[in-house]
Amino acid sequence: MEWQNFRRSDNVEDRRGDSDSGDPAGSGGGLSLPGGLGAGHLSLGVIIIIGLIGWALGIDPRVLIGGAEMLNGGQSTQQAPASPAPAQQASTETGVPKDQIGQFVAAILAETEDVWSQVLPAQKGIQYVPPKLVLYNGFTRSGCGGASASMGPFYCPEDKKVYLDTSFFRDMQTKYGGGGDFAYAYVIAHEIGHHVQDQLGILSKVNAAEQNADSQEQANALSVRIELMADCLAGVWANNAQAKYHVIDQGDVEKAVATAQAIGDDRLQKATRGYAVPDSFTHGTAAQRVQWLETGLKSGQIDACNTFAQ
Repeated sequence: MEWQNFRRSDNVEDRRGDSDSGDPAGSGGGLSLPGGLGAGHLSLGVIIIIGLIGWALGIDPRVLIGGAEMLNGGQSTQQAPASPAPAQQASTETGVPKDQIGQFVAAILAETEDVWSQVLPAQKGIQYVPPKLVLYNGFTRSGCGGASASMGPFYCPEDKKVYLDTSFFRDMQTKYGGGGDFAYAYVIAHEIGHHVQDQLGILSKVNAAEQNADSQEQANALSVRIELMADCLAGVWANNAQAKYHVIDQGDVEKAVATAQAIGDDRLQKATRGYAVPDSFTHGTAAQRVQWLETGLKSGQIDACNTFAQ
């Protein structure tokens, strides 16, 4: 993916140097592009303990780790308990980061801004209001509560911000299909897709429906549909970005599809406990995630992403 010539967005809030950011155990560090990403995960001992508890209770360990966006098998991050976002620490920087991975994130964020500022008004008659994207190490605070590296990237509708510990890119490289610039861009575009849902008024309605659902299975089914729609909207972004800038090649698409396959609930659950429990899915199967990403990629139309009509 040819991103180097993209403009850079100023809507990046870099908390990687915050006193309130970093692993609670103090294992934070600087970041670079994969594979030199800094530390930002729970300790191995904690992960093992959580895994054993989950195995003993028959619960997906990711549910115990936290409401994860794109990784967890539990409650949708958009439903995280709301708490006031704290004041920014003095070390927080807003604007274009100077390091390579920060430059990449700012470039992809700018591309989402440029595309959605045209597509959303043209297709839905709604002015696009860009969100902030928060970079952090290990742990930080959001308008939806605490954010940790184990949760994966997520969008918080309470403060209209995307939260990203870029160590997730390292995990993609080592665990989820090999990564690649467009695969990393897909992750960011998926979260921006949630912001588009928020602007369309869809996200708040689905979150309310999840909270009022008669069962956890019913709430999970709603979560799957909202996540698959975000996958499709990521494809819509890519389609329109390609039509205007011609920056994506077939190899990029293949890597993004491989990532979508790797982070399907069925594959993640089978990897963690040897079998899948469909009623507990919150993000969709590998096949569903690929299907909806490709739907957006081929159509470039928001209306093609109506997962609730299926």
